[in-house]
Amino acid sequence: MNATKKMEGFREQRLFVLPEYMQRELAGTELTRQLFVSDIGFFPHAKYHYRERPEGTDAHIFIYCIDGHGHVELDGGEPLDTGPGSLIVIPAYLPHRYWASEHEPWSIYWFHLKGDHARELTQIYGLESKLVPLPRTIVSEFVANIDQSLAIILDRPYSIHAHVYVSQTIRWVLSGVGQELMHANQDHKRDQYLEKAMRYMNEHVGTTVRLPELARSTGLSTQHLIYLFKKETGFSPIDYFLRMKMQHAASMLDLTDLNVREIAAAVGLADPYYFSRIFKKLMGHSPTEYRKIPKG
Repeated sequence: MNATKKMEGFREQRLFVLPEYMQRELAGTELTRQLFVSDIGFFPHAKYHYRERPEGTDAHIFIYCIDGHGHVELDGGEPLDTGPGSLIVIPAYLPHRYWASEHEPWSIYWFHLKGDHARELTQIYGLESKLVPLPRTIVSEFVANIDQSLAIILDRPYSIHAHVYVSQTIRWVLSGVGQELMHANQDHKRDQYLEKAMRYMNEHVGTTVRLPELARSTGLSTQHLIYLFKKETGFSPIDYFLRMKMQHAASMLDLTDLNVREIAAAVGLADPYYFSRIFKKLMGHSPTEYRKIPKG
């Protein structure tokens, strides 16, 4: 890595580093001792930005990239490519170094947190030592709160009231990030369950699938599976499966010369009359009428 080690001096940068005596005061004040900001800043287009701390530091470091790219190396591991929308938290006392990309230098908001709750908040939400893409729903609010906190500290750097306000703001911001990430993970798991169920249906479209059997294939209870399907599709799993069968039947009517009885059997319905009634109800035409409709 051939980065030039430029420590300070980015055009339009803003930063504040709390003096040691002020840090001691905040560490002894009831409303800030568990969580307070010791350093905070914004570095725009921070070309040649470089930091290396072989023994780490006594604060949790938060870096949020809004533009460009940089790299973060933790405890001698592989560098993490940090791009727009990425948050990374470096735990206290963890050896690290980070630097801006030479060709696309990052623009970053950053702050250092001290106090026991800094560790507790990052651990409970799983934020430490990895890149965390922030959900788009909270990015603007996240940036606005960090920017406001920086402005307040720069305007009233030695005011206990200002630091209490910033401490509570950062606590709220991190809790909000954690909650959004938890919801995003839950949504991802929900999508995975639905995808697994739909894939099972597709693989068994020519058979009869019972609800308990479908639930077992996903690892969910029948009640939870019904809830997910109705929330996502508006139909129960079995109603959705029936619609899937009719969609397969429609494709066969369009693309093959199979007769109605053969198509009914292919989608797991032995009675061609029952198949025709269901097909007309869901597709708006009988199988014979549907086949005659020009497509494309």
